[in-house]
Amino acid sequence: MKKIIIIFILAIFATSCNEYQKALKSEDMAVKLETATKLYEKEKYFKALTLFEQIAPAYKGKPQAEKLFYMQAQSYYKSRQYGLSGYHFGSFASGYPKSEKVEEAFFLAAKSYSMMSPVYSLDQVDTDKAIEKLQEFIDRYPNSQYFSEANSIVRDLKTKLEKKAFENARQFNYITDYKAAIVALDNFVADFPGTPFKEEALYYKLDSAYQLAINSVPEKMEARLNNAKASYVTLMKFKEDTKYKEKANTMLATIETELKKYNK
Repeated sequence: MKKIIIIFILAIFATSCNEYQKALKSEDMAVKLETATKLYEKEKYFKALTLFEQIAPAYKGKPQAEKLFYMQAQSYYKSRQYGLSGYHFGSFASGYPKSEKVEEAFFLAAKSYSMMSPVYSLDQVDTDKAIEKLQEFIDRYPNSQYFSEANSIVRDLKTKLEKKAFENARQFNYITDYKAAIVALDNFVADFPGTPFKEEALYYKLDSAYQLAINSVPEKMEARLNNAKASYVTLMKFKEDTKYKEKANTMLATIETELKKYNK
C-alpha cells in the first residue's frame, strides 16, 4: 500500500514538473498564464514567478492583467522578496485604483518595506521609507481592516529609530566623553519625550554628570556636583522605583559627601 501511495505521489510530481517545463517552453501566453495560476494556487511561488515574469509584458492592458499582476505581487511577497513585492504592489495600486484589491495592495506595499527594515544598529533608510509608506496608507484608509496592524508596525519601527538614537547618545558615555554624553542624552529626551528608553537615558545622563563631576578640577567640581545632583532628582521624579536606584543612590551619597566640603 505504501509503495502505491509513493508511486502515486511521484507520478503527480512528475506530471506537475512536466507541465511546468512545457509551459516554460511554450509560445502560448494562455498556457503560461494557466500554468502559473495553478502553481500560484499550490503556493509554488518561485515557479509561478518565472512564468509571470515571462508573460507580464504581453498582458499589459488586457482584461487578465489585473489578476495576473496581483498574483505576481503576492508571489514576491510570499517568497519574501520584499523589495520586489513593495514595488509591484505599489504599481498595482497605482494601475488599478478601482480594484477591490487596491486597499490590500497599498497596505502590503507599505508592509513590504517594513519587512526590509534592518536591526537598529544599521542604516535606517528602509525604516524611514516604511514609516512614510505606512503613514500614507493610514491617512488614505483610516477605516481599513489593516489600520490597527499598520499602526502597530509604525510604532515598532519608530521604537527601532528611538533605540538607534538612544544608543548613539549613550555611546558617548561608554567612551567617557561625558560632556558630549550629557548634551546628546538631553537632546534625545527632548526629541523623544515619550520614548520607552527615557529611564535609561536619564540614568546615563546622571552617570555622565557624576563621572564628570568627581573627575573635575577643583574649581569646577562644586557646580558639576550640583548638576549631577539635579540629574539624580530628575531621574527619581521620572521613576522613583527605577531599576537603577541602588546605583543612583550610591552616586548621590558620594555627591553629598563631596558637596559638604564646599559648605564649610
